[in-house]
Amino acid sequence: MCGIAGWFDTTGERAPERASLVAMSNAIAHRGPDGKGLYIRQGIGLAHRRLAVIDLETGVQPMEDDGGAATIVFNGEIYNFQMVRDQLEQLGHAFHTKSDTEVILKAWKEWGEDCVCRLSGMFAFAIWDARKQCLFLARDRLGEKPLYYALLPDRSFIFASEIGALLTHPMLVRTIDPQAVEQFFALGYIAEPRTIYSTIQKLPAASRLVFQRGRPPRLSSYWDLALDPSGFADADSASRELAARLDEAVKEQMVSDVPIGAFLSGGIDSGTTAALMARHSSAPLHCFTIGFTDPRFDESPLAAEVAARYGARHRVETVNGTEEDLVDELPRIFGEPFGDSSAIPSLRLMHLARRHVTVTLSGDGGDELFAGYRRYGFHLREEKIRKLIPQAIRGPAFGLLARLYPQLDWLPRPLRAKQTFLELSQDTVDGYFGNISVVSDSSRNRLFSRALRSGLQGYHASELIRWHLAKAPFENPLAKAQYVDLKTWLPGDILTKVDRTAMACGLEVRVPMLSPELVQWAVNLPEHCQIFRGEGKATLRRAAAAFLPPSVMSRPKQGFSVPLAAWFRGKMGQSFENDLRQGAEFLSGDYLERREIAAMLNQHRLGVRDHSRTLWLCWMFEKFMRDVHSQAPAAATPAMVA
Repeated sequence: MCGIAGWFDTTGERAPERASLVAMSNAIAHRGPDGKGLYIRQGIGLAHRRLAVIDLETGVQPMEDDGGAATIVFNGEIYNFQMVRDQLEQLGHAFHTKSDTEVILKAWKEWGEDCVCRLSGMFAFAIWDARKQCLFLARDRLGEKPLYYALLPDRSFIFASEIGALLTHPMLVRTIDPQAVEQFFALGYIAEPRTIYSTIQKLPAASRLVFQRGRPPRLSSYWDLALDPSGFADADSASRELAARLDEAVKEQMVSDVPIGAFLSGGIDSGTTAALMARHSSAPLHCFTIGFTDPRFDESPLAAEVAARYGARHRVETVNGTEEDLVDELPRIFGEPFGDSSAIPSLRLMHLARRHVTVTLSGDGGDELFAGYRRYGFHLREEKIRKLIPQAIRGPAFGLLARLYPQLDWLPRPLRAKQTFLELSQDTVDGYFGNISVVSDSSRNRLFSRALRSGLQGYHASELIRWHLAKAPFENPLAKAQYVDLKTWLPGDILTKVDRTAMACGLEVRVPMLSPELVQWAVNLPEHCQIFRGEGKATLRRAAAAFLPPSVMSRPKQGFSVPLAAWFRGKMGQSFENDLRQGAEFLSGDYLERREIAAMLNQHRLGVRDHSRTLWLCWMFEKFMRDVHSQAPAAATPAMVA
């Protein structure tokens, strides 16, 4: 795992500015504490920061091929690199290192742009081919590793592993994208390819970008999920196959030349991953857990049971809602507003793990692949009603019920019928969007300033959901919803959180459940293998029963969430109020209505409404505007441009 950056002259062969390249490299030094390197030629400059995990001696980057015709900077791990290396050796290629980096370089030489189709792993890399005068960028299939880019006013092109590296370039125009602000407050994150800046984009997952000097850039996708109706005989056979597939993925991802450990939350996903790791480890497994002082959110006792069962060395740290020091780090870590409050315990977890290991495996992905989120059950039930009742009847009837029903935020989701009635009055797209929204349409309308609403030019974040639903190759409503989440929520929230918090500590995190072959297999499971008797993860639960204690198997789904509502009634809420007073120049007028935020904070403290998630988004936006955007060199005005 590393950090990469680069500069390319798309029209000529101007000399790179070494100082600018060094500044970009320094901005991502935390991603690679074990080494650094620069490659500077006419018209091209590449930078690399190394976290040494495989081939500690000879895997130095930037890496050139034998004749210097091609050069690579690479972030990630290629899990099947030995197999690809064997294929390349049979084709006559000679290798000088044991690294997966050299395998990518030789694969480019042999297969060109299609080299990415041969690679299985998590990666973002750039290859400069001097013969073709071509810069090639690629990102892994699920979006585990990030890559950002921008075209500068002088037609030069810059890219990096993090937004912060691009912000060091003095020519970058830093204009806030109002449609990204809409996405952030609607979803809690900014989905690819957008970023908070209209001039910076994310390279989408499973994409490659080709710049050939003097020609327009070419952006293309090289992989997508596909419908595969090949049969699953029954739930038992599906669970046995899942156990075998997951075991193989875990084994493949345990290859490392440095100490390796596991995250253990007390849930089925991480517990199964840790159990399979213990099976393939000759030494006691290192496991790491975050606990909470609030017992309703604390799963550390369950994690301890799993660790004890496998003789693991288990380490636990606790968070209590007074971690303002971690909150202060988040804007710099993410480089744009990021609204998942579990980033706080995630960052503490990464710090804990890095003190003992360099690589960890995570159980992320299980909820998306095996229908673990409760919203999938809600969505399926709503879709059945939509099919039974025509929109002409359903819209007015349920719309009226939604208006009449009281707002009962404190009740469990199934009893908050107001939201359910609203979703049933809408079509599939708007209904699912309402299911996943953090801040409702009406609340965003009150929260956004007039200038921001005008700058949206009619854009609504549900367009993102509509786009991906239309592309989904499945007819099954559950698989379609999973497809949307795998394209939006997973790379935009879950994997972004994991990568940024881990790399802020110089830690590599691998996610076995996101092996592309396993993902493709899982999303084609029939509905009864995903949700059984109203409970998700049916197949995963069957497979996990052989590995985990009954207490874990019977535990209701918790998720890696924080007691945010209580925290905002304590010290954290006071810290936010203090920041609100100091940040009036950002939150009033141009973006958000300050009075609306103050009213929500007051209602929340009195217990009238639970506004904790909205307040958290407001805080993250304010801290980003104050701590990142305003401090960037040549900071742009907050003009509203689409």
